[in-house]
Amino acid sequence: MREWVAEDDPVHFILEAVDRVDLSAFKIKRTRAGKSQYPPRMLLALLIYSYSHGLFGSRRIERATYRDVCVRYLTGDTHPDHDTICAFRRENHAAFTACFLEVLLLARELKLFKLGTVAIDGTHVRANASKDRNVTYERARQLETRLSADIEALCARAEQADNTEVDERLPSEIARRQALREQMDAAQRTLQARAKERAAAQRPAYEAKVQAHQKRNGKGRRPEPPDDQPASGEQTNLTDPDSRLMRKGKSSAVTQSYNAQASVDPTSMNGD
Repeated sequence: MREWVAEDDPVHFILEAVDRVDLSAFKIKRTRAGKSQYPPRMLLALLIYSYSHGLFGSRRIERATYRDVCVRYLTGDTHPDHDTICAFRRENHAAFTACFLEVLLLARELKLFKLGTVAIDGTHVRANASKDRNVTYERARQLETRLSADIEALCARAEQADNTEVDERLPSEIARRQALREQMDAAQRTLQARAKERAAAQRPAYEAKVQAHQKRNGKGRRPEPPDDQPASGEQTNLTDPDSRLMRKGKSSAVTQSYNAQASVDPTSMNGD
C-alpha cells in the first residue's frame, strides 16, 4: 500500500517519529491470554495522525481504517475498533500527550511548520545576539507550553466527540443488500401513503376554492388540485417512519423527533 501513499504525506514522518519515542509509560498487556493487543506504537501513530487531520471521534477513526488509504497504510491494513481506540487514549492520557508533544517538537526541528491541522510555529523571532541559539531554550519552553495546551484541546475535542458521536453505519437488520432494498421499498410506500393522506385532507378546501372560482365566472387563477405524490425532498426514517427531522429554532441542532402535542382538560383541574 506504500505505493498508494504520496511520498510527501505526513504519515511517513509520523511513523518514523513514533518509532523514536519511549513507550515505557504506556499500559501494555503482558499476558498472552485473551485477544491479542494492537501494537501501542501503531495506536499512538493512528491517534496523532487522525487528530492532526481533524479526525477526533473514535468511530470516525475506526471508519478511516477502512476508507482512508493513508490510515490503512499506517495501521498495516488492520482495523482497531472504536472502543479500543478510545480506551487507549483514556488509559494512556499523560503518556499520549507527552509523546504527541515530542513528535510536534521534532516536526518543528525539521521545519515542518504545519502538521495537518496543527500549527507547529512558523514565527521568526529576532535574537538580541548574533546567534539564535542564545534564546533557543527560553523560546523552546514557551513553545512547549503552547503546544501542550493545543494537545490538551485536541484531546478534549476527541473526548467530546466520543461522548456525542452517533454510529453512522447501517443497522445490522438492514445491512444486507436484500434487506436494505426491502426497507427502501417500505420507506417509499410510506412516503406515497403519506402524500395521498395529505392530498385527501386538502381535497375539501380545494373543492371549496373551485366552487368559489366558478362563481367568479372563472376569473382569477384556477386552484391547483392537491398533489398526491411525495415531494422530491420529503423524507422518512427507515427505523421509525413516524418520527421527523426537527429542531426547536434556527440556532438549535436538527434531531430525529416527534412533534408531541400537550392538551389539558379544564374540567379535570378542580383539585380532585
